[in-house]
Amino acid sequence: MAPFAHLIGPGGAGKTTIGSILADRLNWRFVDMDQCFWSSLGNIAEFIERNGYVEYARHNVQLYEQLKRDVSGPTICAVSSGFMTYPLDIAPRYPSIRDRIEADALTALLLPTFDFESCSNLIVARQLSRSYLKGNEADELRKIRDRFPVFMRLNCERFRSDGSPEQIGETIEQFIRKSLASTDS
Repeated sequence: MAPFAHLIGPGGAGKTTIGSILADRLNWRFVDMDQCFWSSLGNIAEFIERNGYVEYARHNVQLYEQLKRDVSGPTICAVSSGFMTYPLDIAPRYPSIRDRIEADALTALLLPTFDFESCSNLIVARQLSRSYLKGNEADELRKIRDRFPVFMRLNCERFRSDGSPEQIGETIEQFIRKSLASTDS
């Protein structure tokens, strides 16, 4: 089976930017789940407005399952920001999917900092700069404050994403290469 690395973390943590750099460095395919959602189901904010967050999360789990089935080569996947924080009953197979992502040796959690307040402020500022999200400060602050503790409880490698994207990409590349080498031996 081809290697499949996950980049997880909140919106604004740098998953898409770093994932693209990392895929170039490794010569792997890069997949951004948010872009896949947009391509197949349209604007995420508008989908949530029409159908609700629960329906969005269910579709996102289905999209992930399809992506995993279709993968044919080494892949870097930027997982949607809330994916690791969905309620466990959102979809029948979601708990096992979430557990596998968390336990995978190629999963990297990105956060701009591991300090709750600093991370919250940085993420909110980054998210508000994205006009297509139609976000507001109160909602973005609530999201990161709800999700930060969940992310910090995950048992996977953590990387600060507040530096140069190229340097972070290099660091995660080294992590992936080391993880792959240890599973090959």
